[in-house]
Amino acid sequence: MAKYLLLKHYRGAPAPANDVPMDQWSPEEISAHVQYMNDFAARLEKTGEFVDGQALAPEGTWVRYDGEGRPPVTDGPFAETKDLIAGWMVIDVDSYERAVELAGELSAAPGKGGEPIHEWLELRPFYGVSPTITE
Repeated sequence: MAKYLLLKHYRGAPAPANDVPMDQWSPEEISAHVQYMNDFAARLEKTGEFVDGQALAPEGTWVRYDGEGRPPVTDGPFAETKDLIAGWMVIDVDSYERAVELAGELSAAPGKGGEPIHEWLELRPFYGVSPTITE
């Protein structure tokens, strides 16, 4: 089995087919979208392919160590992932092809008007073992 991260983006990915921001959806449309994702995760739990998933709040802070005895530095001149990443799901599947199949299915979650979003999801494999440094 191989683990993959599915990243849902607020922006930064190519525009989805049903490109209406969630803040313009009705409460019923939001509920239908969330229910689709919950049903998807529940189905993958039954097959043993679901590991974890979460929606992310828009708040967030960059933190950096700034030396012994000094407080961490927060924020900075960086791309704000809180503006980019909406949520994530980790799956554990038998093949890359299965990961692509599931990402495609999740991409079809309903959006505005109940129509599938066809959003782009970022599919990233986890390292099977920690990477090693070669000299």
